[in-house]
Amino acid sequence: MALLTLLPPPVRRVVRAAGFAGLTSGLIAAYAARDAITDDANKDALRDAWTKRWATSLLRLFGVSVEIYGALPPSAGGRLVVANHRSTIDIGIMLQTFGGHMVSREDLSAWPIVGHAARRVGTVFVDRDDAASGANAIREMRQLLKAGQTVNLFPEGTTFEGDVVRPFHPGAFVAALRTGATILPVGVAYARGSGAAFVNESFLAHLSRMAGAPPTRVAVCIGAPLPISPRARSHELRDAAHAAVQELVSDARVRCDGSG
Repeated sequence: MALLTLLPPPVRRVVRAAGFAGLTSGLIAAYAARDAITDDANKDALRDAWTKRWATSLLRLFGVSVEIYGALPPSAGGRLVVANHRSTIDIGIMLQTFGGHMVSREDLSAWPIVGHAARRVGTVFVDRDDAASGANAIREMRQLLKAGQTVNLFPEGTTFEGDVVRPFHPGAFVAALRTGATILPVGVAYARGSGAAFVNESFLAHLSRMAGAPPTRVAVCIGAPLPISPRARSHELRDAAHAAVQELVSDARVRCDGSG
């Protein structure tokens, strides 16, 4: 992958686009074949292993070097991982680091290649402008968390620029509260000037710029699980998670660039 840095950005975009399509198609086909002969008790572990393999390969292809700060605490039950959202490649970072299931925008399910792959590994899709879709997503998250699964979520709802964490949507915290799941806050910061980080641009422009970008560093700070009182309310959990993620983003910025 180091040879990609020697290529001009237009050529790098083409190589990465082709590599992404081939990687995703090949791994999802191999996973499906393996899943078909795996007993039910081992299917979750198999899915996690293959999604982490895909995510690791994706990050390497796009030249994203992830530096983890903080330990992943053990969890005896479901875990809701909540993080700020600063790049499309965040999905790869979350799956490589935490495994489990992603919560993603509804229209992704119809995309060529990636939509099929996302559906195949149990992604939870949500249209935040549709109340019925939101309610269905909360039910799916509840089922996964109740079954002891990890669910990765960007509660801001979409990708934003900078280190200010925008308000969180509340739905996932209702699911966590009703299942007794652990809520794990995470802060992400890309090196300043990173071509992989979102700026004020269209989604397609973001993808194009990221595909042509040189290697980049990303700091990921893992916080302590949030304590949940038996009398807690979902909006209280949402606000506590937001404050924790903002603090972790500030820490990640210092780790990444040496300044706030």
